[in-house]
Amino acid sequence: MIYKRFAANLRAQNWFAIGIELAIVVIGVFIGTQVSNWNQARLERRATERMIEELKPGLRSFIDFFETAKTYYAITGDYASTAFAGWESDPKTSDEQFVISAYQASQVYTFGVNAVNWTRVFGGDQLANISDPELRRGLANLMTLNFDMIDMPAVDTPYRQNVRQVIPVDIQDAIRARCGDTVTPDKPLTQHLPATCDLDFPSSRWASAASALRAEPDLARQLRWHRAAVAAFLSNMDLFERQTREVVARIVENGKTEPALS
Repeated sequence: MIYKRFAANLRAQNWFAIGIELAIVVIGVFIGTQVSNWNQARLERRATERMIEELKPGLRSFIDFFETAKTYYAITGDYASTAFAGWESDPKTSDEQFVISAYQASQVYTFGVNAVNWTRVFGGDQLANISDPELRRGLANLMTLNFDMIDMPAVDTPYRQNVRQVIPVDIQDAIRARCGDTVTPDKPLTQHLPATCDLDFPSSRWASAASALRAEPDLARQLRWHRAAVAAFLSNMDLFERQTREVVARIVENGKTEPALS
C-alpha cells in the first residue's frame, strides 16, 4: 500500500506526502536493520557466554596439571639424586635403585596443549564480545603464550634418549609396567609417578645393568643438563599458572557480581 500511495502522490506532485512516505520507508529500514543487529549481537554474546562456561573445566584442568607437575618433577628429582649417587658408586645406593632411578629420572610430564588448538577453542570473535577488559586481556595473554615452553621439546633431552639405549629393554618394560605413570580418572591431564619402585630381578641382572650405566659417565653430565631443562620448564610453567589462575579468578568474580558480557 505504501508504494501505491507513493506513486499516487508522485503523479499528483504532492511533495510533502512523498517526503513523509520516504521518511517512513527509511525509518522502517533503519529500525529493521537495528533490530537485526541487536539480535545478532545478543546471539553472539550468548555464544561467548556459553564458551566461557565451557572453558571453566578446561582452565581448571590446566591448574590440575600445574599442581601435579610440581609433585611429578620433585619425584624425578629425587630419582636423579639417587642416580647421581649410583654413578659415584655410593655404597648406600644399590645397583637396583641406581638402575631404576637412572630410568625414572628421565620420565617427563608435559602439557600437550598448543597455542593453535587453544586459539581454535576460543577464537578472536568470541574474545571481542567480552565486555570485561581484564578478562579479555587475560584470555588474550593466555592465548598468545608460547606453549612449546611446557611441551615435550622442552624436556626431551639427550639424557632421556641415551639412558634408554643403555638400560636393558626388559628392565625398562618392567619399570613402566610396575612403576610407570598413572592417571587420575576424573583429571585426564594429570599424571603421577610412584616415589619408590622395587622389581624382582636377580642381583646379577642389576649388577650388569649398573655396570653398563657406569661405563657411560657422560650420562651423568647429560642428567645434569636434563635437570636444568626441567628447572627451566617449571619456571616457565609458573608464568602459565599465574595467568590461568588470574583468568579463572576473573571468571568466578564476574559470576558473583555481574555478567562478563554486555
